[in-house]
Amino acid sequence: MAIHTNMTSARREAMVALGAWNDMTIADYLDKAVASSGDKTAIITYQMADGSRTELSYRELNQRVTRMAAGLAGLGVEKGDIVSCQLSNWWQMTALHLACVRIGAVLNPLMPIFREHELEFMLSMAESKLLVVPKTFRKFDHGAMAHDLQKSLPSLTHVLVVGSDEDDSFEQVLLERAWETEMDTDALFAARRLSGDDVVQVLYTSGTTGKPKGVMHTSNTLMSHIRPFAARLALEESDTVFMPSPLAHQLGFLYGLLLPIYLKSTAVLQDTWLPEEAVKIIRAEQPSLMLGSTPFLADIAELAIEHGADLQSLKLFLCAGAPIPSPLVEKAAKNLPTRILSAWGMTENGAVTTTLPDDDPSFAVNTDGVPLPYMELKVTDMEGNPLPAGQEGLLYVRGASLFVGYFKQPELYGVDDEGWFPTGDLARLNEQGYVRITGRSKDVIIRGGENIPIVDIENTLYQHPKIHTLALVGKPDERLGERLCAYVTLKEDVESLTLDEVCAFLSERKVTRQYHPEFLEVLDELPRTPSGKIQKFKLREQASNVTSGT
Repeated sequence: MAIHTNMTSARREAMVALGAWNDMTIADYLDKAVASSGDKTAIITYQMADGSRTELSYRELNQRVTRMAAGLAGLGVEKGDIVSCQLSNWWQMTALHLACVRIGAVLNPLMPIFREHELEFMLSMAESKLLVVPKTFRKFDHGAMAHDLQKSLPSLTHVLVVGSDEDDSFEQVLLERAWETEMDTDALFAARRLSGDDVVQVLYTSGTTGKPKGVMHTSNTLMSHIRPFAARLALEESDTVFMPSPLAHQLGFLYGLLLPIYLKSTAVLQDTWLPEEAVKIIRAEQPSLMLGSTPFLADIAELAIEHGADLQSLKLFLCAGAPIPSPLVEKAAKNLPTRILSAWGMTENGAVTTTLPDDDPSFAVNTDGVPLPYMELKVTDMEGNPLPAGQEGLLYVRGASLFVGYFKQPELYGVDDEGWFPTGDLARLNEQGYVRITGRSKDVIIRGGENIPIVDIENTLYQHPKIHTLALVGKPDERLGERLCAYVTLKEDVESLTLDEVCAFLSERKVTRQYHPEFLEVLDELPRTPSGKIQKFKLREQASNVTSGT
């Protein structure tokens, strides 16, 4: 399948001349790791459901990747086809992406929390040819859901289920058959070799239009971020990366999947966040770097009070997704040797800014960092005029790691002739170029580092038989950043509505639980402008004082 992007020859020429793009794929970096460090541990995965630990060397990982890549080709996956997966932090996802790159396919990671409501739209838009899911994860039957979805998705010719004993078994189909002996894999991989500008990832992000958008990245956009990121943090082959954030999220994908292979280091993956178990993993594997959103840092800082001796290997914690409360940094500093860095980014870019390892700890609390090499920021007024330091305005970004378009929606790209992308965030820059995100001009709420597609959820709730009008806003939360609060008015003759009723309604429509409101307020009327538009800023002010659900 031919994938159309918003890439221009002018952008490519500029990025190559800058040295930002080198046309190497992650498979090339895997080859380098195998050649120089084949016996080194590449990946360690911990599955919380059964307590299992799996370890693969670079050589073992590459052998599985080769077999899987040949198998995917044998199943009919062609260059440019999209392979979707709804996997947690398991080695299978890392291997699947590498296998896709080997044969020129595109990986579409899907968050494990997604259910039919989200997946039917995403898989249909992607025209996914193959979907890989776990048999069960967190007590949910993903295999049954995937096969049920397949009935309404004509492009989805294959569903493979990790852990299945049936004919759809991922293991039986892709691993137990020696596919690499049935074809010339060297010739296959050479014929399917990707350029640095070919799309390798389509990752859905929650937008303001009511439905997710498929962000497209190439090897050049992804790796031009990884290389300067590793250099800024002074990461080396000896560093071990601990990743409990989902690999299906851009943060997990970049730093739990790509970064360790680029470094020739070891990735340690935890598939479900259980803080006490994380302490045991850190004690056993001695990672030097951990990355996650504020809730992960909050839990680690709390556990460090009692288990600080088990966490001494952690030298760096990069925190993104929400501002870091000052008391959290102070609590962590008392019991850990860890340097806490703040970062800001998007699915469309990866991390655009980070604080520096040598910065005073206060920088991580009061700023979101400075741009990485090859990236630029500007803050403008509503007319697009640049604003001086200290003034809040619209935030724009441009540079090497900027994505190359939204899948099948080129008109939404939004990048101007000078390469500036409107982030939808409000921000201010200080004299030193450090940015502070101050708000969002688009209607998205971030809960625990995960974007909630407000318009989509509102449109679904408008179908509730008791609801007349509604608005969803974020309620500030110290641990998760924000929680979802629903304000509703009721239809005539309806006397009451409970939060349980609202959540049950969403569950019936297969909306993931993480998108359910946690607070409900029933009002006689919603605040509006003279033109009738709901004034969400007033509801946000009100939500900050809500103390319990209804």
